[in-house]
Amino acid sequence: MTSETDPNELTIRPLTPETWPAFAALVERHNGIFGGCWCTYFHSIERDPERTYESNRDLKCGLVESGRAHAALVFDADEAVGWAEYGPPEELPNLHHRAEYERELQTLPDYRVTCIFVDRRYRRRGVAALALRGALDLIARAGGGVVEGYPHDMSKQPEGKKMSSSFLYNGTRRMYEEAGFTFDRSKGLKNCVMTRTVAPS
Repeated sequence: MTSETDPNELTIRPLTPETWPAFAALVERHNGIFGGCWCTYFHSIERDPERTYESNRDLKCGLVESGRAHAALVFDADEAVGWAEYGPPEELPNLHHRAEYERELQTLPDYRVTCIFVDRRYRRRGVAALALRGALDLIARAGGGVVEGYPHDMSKQPEGKKMSSSFLYNGTRRMYEEAGFTFDRSKGLKNCVMTRTVAPS
């Protein structure tokens, strides 16, 4: 967030074919995100080693156009500056530490929040939390349900060691707690499963 930006002026819009150009511009400003992923990692369990920056872009664009990719986009005026990706498990079947997650799984959620990303100029200013709340609002409008998130559990971080915000691909446990989520279980060395039931709006 630039020093001139009022946080109250940031708005949430859903990822749609109409907002795709703003989303794409944000991704392009950051070299495709995590080596050219284009926020496609969680859409597919099978990883194609031949996938490229361009093919990931085309895949994501096609998913958006067909209504199979959802995100709450944070806008500063007409520029997208962050997002929270969400969707049902069939839309987002892949997870980090998936084998461990499935071993302890009892019931699939209605929705997952799998990736939160913020423009480097806007980090550590509450944009990730705003994106998460935006995703919950959009889920409520779609009928609500049980929502899972998979944030970093900073209590497992070695004392005195800080993690770069660029590696917090899904926010922190504290951020989810502040959004009304409760801890369910650990996942991997430094992540956890958080849940919240969202009422329909």
